[in-house]
Amino acid sequence: MRFTIVYASATGHTEDIAERLKVLLPGSELKDLDRIDFTKELEESEALICCTPTWNTGSETKRSGTTWDEHIDNIPHLFLKGKPIAIVGLGDSAAFSKYFCDAMEELYRSFESAGGRMIGHVSVEQYIFDDSKSVVDGMFCGLPLDEDNESEKTDERLQSWVKLIMQEATT
Repeated sequence: MRFTIVYASATGHTEDIAERLKVLLPGSELKDLDRIDFTKELEESEALICCTPTWNTGSETKRSGTTWDEHIDNIPHLFLKGKPIAIVGLGDSAAFSKYFCDAMEELYRSFESAGGRMIGHVSVEQYIFDDSKSVVDGMFCGLPLDEDNESEKTDERLQSWVKLIMQEATT
């Protein structure tokens, strides 16, 4: 399975995570959301990993603080039926514990509406946070990462998650 990793980054953390995923997924492609033909690249990909930060924008929606916010309403109109799609969200579980990785859920719901086969759900058990709309049916709807407070856990989380999505993408 060949993944296209699409990211938008405000501080560089999300870009760094996307680059690390590319290393863990040989043959994958890395794409900056600001530099692609949005519809063409997403629809023509075999499988997608979409990486987004969450910012405290003061809004209930469009919480990434990146170009994802400009595209979020267009995603459900893409033709992605059955395509494996995984989401990675970055957030700050200490300073923004009530909104931890909320933008991840926004991408998840939009890609799900486009017919994507959503993969890569993660247990909430190893995370400390107060609330997150990215908890769907008791699990995170993707891989949440906290580079501000738990960066020492990132490598292990990425490696475990890559194994999970590789398995789920091919079944």
